[in-house]
Amino acid sequence: MSESKILVVTGGSRGIGAATARLAAASGWCVCIAYLSRRDAADRIVSDISSKGGRAIAVQADISSEVSVVELFRKVDRELGGATALVNNAATLETQMRLDSMDAPRILRILSTNVLGSMLCAREAVRRMSTKHGGNGGGIVNVSSGAAKYGSPGEYLDYAASKGAIETFTVGLAKEVAEEGIRVNAVRPGHIYTELHAKGGEPQRVDKVKALVPMHRGGQPEEVAYAILWLLSPEASYITGTIVDVSGGR
Repeated sequence: MSESKILVVTGGSRGIGAATARLAAASGWCVCIAYLSRRDAADRIVSDISSKGGRAIAVQADISSEVSVVELFRKVDRELGGATALVNNAATLETQMRLDSMDAPRILRILSTNVLGSMLCAREAVRRMSTKHGGNGGGIVNVSSGAAKYGSPGEYLDYAASKGAIETFTVGLAKEVAEEGIRVNAVRPGHIYTELHAKGGEPQRVDKVKALVPMHRGGQPEEVAYAILWLLSPEASYITGTIVDVSGGR
């Protein structure tokens, strides 16, 4: 990785993304917080980071749009320099239901953000970081979900399938760019207290299911963020194509 530490975090205005942005800035990274609609939340994080002597910018981007992703990385180029790390955190889900009640537009919305968006962001990162393209290497961490293991039957099969795709993508891309100075890994969070559960219609989901976790508690976004930053650090220099569970033992 180059001496400049420039991190792009998608979905950076809330939850795991926000925790990752704050922790990265405290560790000396310049951070781009990419957000879809919550400008106020993104701006607050930038202000907090700046007040502590860090450097951060907030950029609105719809990662399901190729044009928007390209412009996101161009703004980072202009304002911070070429990205040396990417955290593919942005994701969406919708109200719980069975597959036989889902329509195609819903499934496409999930896949467009969770899969296509992550792949487009990774593409732009590779174009900047790969030694094949004149870069100095870097790291990518994709955020999966325990749903990839358990399938989320009767709830959101589409979301679970999208996260399964992210895990396959992680392994394949890691092998594709391993000789080009880029490490690609993923974290697989379990039941974490974030706002995403409300989008699925169950804001208290973590408290409902935490008894299934061997540690008998839900996780905090910061606990996932620490794993992400470790995977991007020199301490994880011989790790690529790996999926790290952050799930309390489940």
